[in-house]
Amino acid sequence: MTPEFLVTHSGGFHADELLSSVILTRLFPQARIVRSRAPEWITPGEDRIIYDVGGAYDAGARIFDHHQRGAPLRDDSQPYSSFGLVWKHFGRDYLAASGVPDDHAADIHAAFDASFVLPIDLVDNGALSPSVAGLLGGLTLPVLLETLKPVFDETDPDADDRAFHAALAIARAFVEARIGKSAAKLRAEALVHQAIIAAGTGHILELPMGMPFRPAIVKAGADQLLFVVHPRDKDWCLTTIRRADEGFEVRADLPAAWAGLTNADLEAVSGVKGASFCHNGRFVAAAKTREAALAMADLAVAEALASAGGQADAAE
Repeated sequence: MTPEFLVTHSGGFHADELLSSVILTRLFPQARIVRSRAPEWITPGEDRIIYDVGGAYDAGARIFDHHQRGAPLRDDSQPYSSFGLVWKHFGRDYLAASGVPDDHAADIHAAFDASFVLPIDLVDNGALSPSVAGLLGGLTLPVLLETLKPVFDETDPDADDRAFHAALAIARAFVEARIGKSAAKLRAEALVHQAIIAAGTGHILELPMGMPFRPAIVKAGADQLLFVVHPRDKDWCLTTIRRADEGFEVRADLPAAWAGLTNADLEAVSGVKGASFCHNGRFVAAAKTREAALAMADLAVAEALASAGGQADAAE
């Protein structure tokens, strides 16, 4: 039966029931959120889903709490919050409702659980502190969402509910954006894979538009690729490929002589008509045409290979 009510606790709110509400309101938009601890509301019934309150976890009865003794644990013994339980049981339906293709759903469900849901679960259960992020701890999502709660001396009895619904809209934006980006990465992976095949043993990957490319390159084992070229709004981009997900080390830098130059100065140094920009950090450059971008890429490859060859000779 489609629920008429989505029941969670009243008073102050946390990230877990906010994010659970994002999932459930997407699936059951006609249901009304009820924030209460009254027994008549937090007792299971056919007309409701109860989460983060009620003292029980019973998916059949549609109650998803995690505060009771014997609270549910993941297979690796890490604790669930209400968000983890709701995502476990309703996440696939949420992805389908969001237009995620069936063949991508399993990957996105698992990735979102590991990178977004699990940290919320751990923080809510006190198993992980935002302080591990150091100076960025105050900017983590659980902390930011809780800053939207009313201040301690707010006297308006409706303040908590108003703040909850305002925070819900913000939480929804983060979930939708994260899922959208995950789906886009998988779409990009298919396009990049095609471009890798077209590149063969070459060192330049040409893409039809800007998109995430490194995961597909790594997955394909295309270690020969050094630079990526793709069109932008009004010009073409030449970019490097990072060696790892973290950090800024790249497989090959753009030529040092190009650093910080634009337009005529860059054309003169590179010898490429249409070269328009090179970042001082030498990780991205631009050109006015595809031909110019590819010519710059060819020069960058030649210099990178010559440098690598020289280093190999020196090592011998």
